[in-house]
Amino acid sequence: MFSVTLLLLAAASCVFCQTELTQQGSMTVQPGQPLTLSCKVSGYSLTSTSYCTGWIRQPAGKALEWVGLICSSANTFYSDKLKNKFSISRDTSSSTVTLTGQNLQAEDTAVYYCARYPQ
Repeated sequence: MFSVTLLLLAAASCVFCQTELTQQGSMTVQPGQPLTLSCKVSGYSLTSTSYCTGWIRQPAGKALEWVGLICSSANTFYSDKLKNKFSISRDTSSSTVTLTGQNLQAEDTAVYYCARYPQ
């Protein structure tokens, strides 16, 4: 069994603007079972050509690790190491970006963060 802990990662894009990325709470997934994490964004559009939205993770006691991202054109980019485990999708009507993991194992135990990236 491994656990996935989610935290909120938010960034302000300007003094008068507020960008928020909101994730659900912590969860535990059995090895080999699928994982679905969602991130609701506000303060910018998922179709904005200025930003991409992505996922990073941090295993306990280790450095941050980039998982992947999705950009305004719905193009996705993944870490070579993780591209066969994860997929990223978006729903522009609900401003939600979803990370789906398949066949995850104990070594995938980490805190997963969604984040906004400049495009």
